[in-house]
Amino acid sequence: MVPTQEYKTKLVSAEQAVKIVKSGDWVDYNFALAQPILLDKALAERKDELWDVKVRGGLMLSPLRIVELDPNREHFCYNSWHFSGYERLLNAQGLCNYIPMIYRNLPLFYRKSLEVDVAMFTVPQMDADGYFNFSLTNSATKALTDQAKTIILEINENLPIVAGGRENSIHISEVDYIVEGDNTELPVINPIKASETDEKIAQYIMREISDGATIQLGVGALPNAVGTMIAGSDLKNLGLHTEMLVDAYMMMSRAGKITNQLKNRNKGQGVFSFCAGSKELYEWVKGNPELSSYPIDYTNDPHVMAQIDNLVTINNCVEIDIFGQVTSETSGSRQISGTGGQLDFLTGGYLSSGGKSFICFTSTFKDKKTGLVRSRILPSLPESSIVTNPRTHAHYFVTEWGIADLAGRSTWERAERLINIAHPGFREELICGAERLGIWRRTNKLHLSDD
Repeated sequence: MVPTQEYKTKLVSAEQAVKIVKSGDWVDYNFALAQPILLDKALAERKDELWDVKVRGGLMLSPLRIVELDPNREHFCYNSWHFSGYERLLNAQGLCNYIPMIYRNLPLFYRKSLEVDVAMFTVPQMDADGYFNFSLTNSATKALTDQAKTIILEINENLPIVAGGRENSIHISEVDYIVEGDNTELPVINPIKASETDEKIAQYIMREISDGATIQLGVGALPNAVGTMIAGSDLKNLGLHTEMLVDAYMMMSRAGKITNQLKNRNKGQGVFSFCAGSKELYEWVKGNPELSSYPIDYTNDPHVMAQIDNLVTINNCVEIDIFGQVTSETSGSRQISGTGGQLDFLTGGYLSSGGKSFICFTSTFKDKKTGLVRSRILPSLPESSIVTNPRTHAHYFVTEWGIADLAGRSTWERAERLINIAHPGFREELICGAERLGIWRRTNKLHLSDD
């Protein structure tokens, strides 16, 4: 059948499409900007007919009607792979559960372990050959559709067509229903302005980046500060390999810093898996021949990263202990975001020839409840904290007080080096903690600075 004819036979209203959902089903909303809008609303309107419908999603950037209209979770149970700010609030109200994952395993989870009765998510309009591009979300979309018993696509013509590397589209013949949406404006995540402390940390990292390096940036003010500094630096011929494409890459590219010409894998191509940022970023991504979209089991595979020389990965964290255990996703038992791909890139950056993996953070923060200033470096992580990165994977840690390289270091060396980049006002307290733990050994190699 001609694609346009098949399209017409599968075109239905959102209300008709969601009738396929039954009580007890597992429904999947995909990730980030693939979030369905009309289908979510139509499914929510069926709440009185349905019970125990379990829904998966992740990094949802718009309100979820299935949650808003079911505050007692009697009909829908929403679960997230990675919390956005909105999902964090839902979790605090008992309306969202976290699904632990290492990001590179997400396609494997779908293909090996998960049941998907209905997949419903948003895509751009079909092309002339009958394919729907996965646009800004290629993390595990093909794996999701391969597993789903029923596939419903919601069209949003504001989603850009993104050049593909692999598994970046689905054919009309594989789709069960199509819903034409309202073409709503895409939600945005505007870059967070870096503080003076962020910029000081970024300066330390800049000294470790050389011409021809390939850059991975995480989310937040600190990685963005590094990207901004790179854009204004003398660095040249940099590469792009990341899970999340953010505005900093656009700035670096427009400044002529990213060429991808020295990469020894995907030469000439900036590789990413999903994108979220400003409206300007979405316009930049649209049809950009220098970008390629890959599933997360490629972008986040440490074995792939090991083949990219001089890969520099830059991410941030919430707290660490003096053994080098990192939590980047919780504050005590409170889930803030998710593991995401941090452990993937921490591993891959270290495996890369000439590569470096940085975890950067301000040495202190102000506790919102008490107003007190607290150290992010602690003798032990708070009770119920989740370890995002085990101490066995520790590499470079960076604060405004310097850099600590923990790779291959003993417990007493780790304590020394981390205390040396802690805020001076907390160092004696940390030394006492290290002594209690039996990992303190004073040597002439430690020079605690008071400035």
